[in-house]
Amino acid sequence: MTAGKGTGFFWHERCFWHDPGAIGVFSALGEFLQPQPASESPESKRRLKNLLEVSGLIDELDVRKPPPASREDLARFHTGRYLDELEEGDRVRGGDGGDCAPYLPGSLAAARQSAGLAIAAVGAVATGELANAYALCRPPGHHAEADRGRGFCLLGNIPVAVMRARALGQAKRVAILDWDVHHGNGQQSAFYDDPDVLTVSIHQAGNYPLDSGYFEELGEGAGHGANLNLPMPPGCGIGAYRYAMQELVVPAMGAFAPDLIVVACGYDACGKDPLGKMMLNSAAFAAMTQQLRALADRISQGRLVMIHEGGYSEGYAPLCGHAVIQALSGSRISVPDPQNDEIAGWAYQSLQPHQRTLIDGWREGWLRAAPL
Repeated sequence: MTAGKGTGFFWHERCFWHDPGAIGVFSALGEFLQPQPASESPESKRRLKNLLEVSGLIDELDVRKPPPASREDLARFHTGRYLDELEEGDRVRGGDGGDCAPYLPGSLAAARQSAGLAIAAVGAVATGELANAYALCRPPGHHAEADRGRGFCLLGNIPVAVMRARALGQAKRVAILDWDVHHGNGQQSAFYDDPDVLTVSIHQAGNYPLDSGYFEELGEGAGHGANLNLPMPPGCGIGAYRYAMQELVVPAMGAFAPDLIVVACGYDACGKDPLGKMMLNSAAFAAMTQQLRALADRISQGRLVMIHEGGYSEGYAPLCGHAVIQALSGSRISVPDPQNDEIAGWAYQSLQPHQRTLIDGWREGWLRAAPL
């Protein structure tokens, strides 16, 4: 980490006020669905912020509360028609951004604030003002596309932030890694034909969205070879993720040599998440963070930004987030994870033969498409 420059922590209470409605794990209310709090609730994020306060780690961070994103910033990625529809829905009774992206009045203010956190975090790190940063964004953004919201996401936090940084000359080559358990279709769609933005997504195969996330989606035009999907089979654990990071993700990003690394940092690949079928523990997320921090120190002057995405275990996601922020900042302040060792001890945590075969095959295919 660059001497004298610390780790930023970007958050705002407004983000916790987004209300998708009483839909539980579903995309909308139904006649035989008893209303319940949405799985994408504020609690997992608020509990992370509170855990940082209680542990004292937040006192070692550069805490910032930046302004919301402007319409001009949003329009670099989103269509005017979609932004108009969101504004109209926000004035009346809410609605759905497109595909499983419900919202109520007040949600647009939260979404603009969420995008503002990402913009400020990326800008501060890209310009060297901060060594690295974590943005506690909500609503999440990695499923949002230019003309619609998807999967609990209204605005594309990362595409908006990266496009702004590049437009202002703060960054040229950017690598985006999405380790949320769901495919990072938003970043993929935003930069699919751009050779200067590498988009990588390691996710559970066939979860969400169902129409994207295949290895064969390698980019198009000048961007062919700058999009990498690793659709991991359900049940992957610590060994599979470690092998994928070591053999393919980190080498691909290193060969790309970006001047900024951004992570779509979801925790729904943890073993306690209700919307994923993977088996990571908090130590695994910390280990991946350490790998990326070492990579960033080697190739991009330490410039690394984590943008909070999914993670729906209100109890366990905060422990994963704390472990990531501790690793990102290099702090000695840790909190005990009472289930870390239990999850690590589950059967099939080691790399399985079918997982190795898949990852090795992807690596060979990637070498043919975009040699490391």
